[in-house]
Amino acid sequence: MTESEVIQVVRQHFESFFPKVCPNCSRRFETLREYIRLTKRVGRPLSYDAELGDWKTRQPIGTVAMVNCPCGNTLALTTDGMMISKRLALLDWMRIETHRQGVSPAELLDHLRDMVRRQVLDDDGGGDRL
Repeated sequence: MTESEVIQVVRQHFESFFPKVCPNCSRRFETLREYIRLTKRVGRPLSYDAELGDWKTRQPIGTVAMVNCPCGNTLALTTDGMMISKRLALLDWMRIETHRQGVSPAELLDHLRDMVRRQVLDDDGGGDRL
């Protein structure tokens, strides 16, 4: 799997969550682009499997990326609902890339998050920067 393929898989999966509604203030985010533009990142994304060093799991726990809604409530996008085969392929890619690049899983996921966000904003005519 290439980085470009990973970005596409992750982006398509995250886009499937929209529209998304904040359970605290009922703000409705119609698209992933709107969600990116109106929320504030919270920490780095987290792969539970990578953090546990469970690179060869058959039942991945998954990954989460959190943001704060303008109201202050924390929202998340996860790999929940993604086909197991795709989740395993992403985990394997992460294992290879963390070793190859000499970075932590959190650093790699943060880079991936930046790339997805940038692509979403650029593709939708935004030109906005994070």
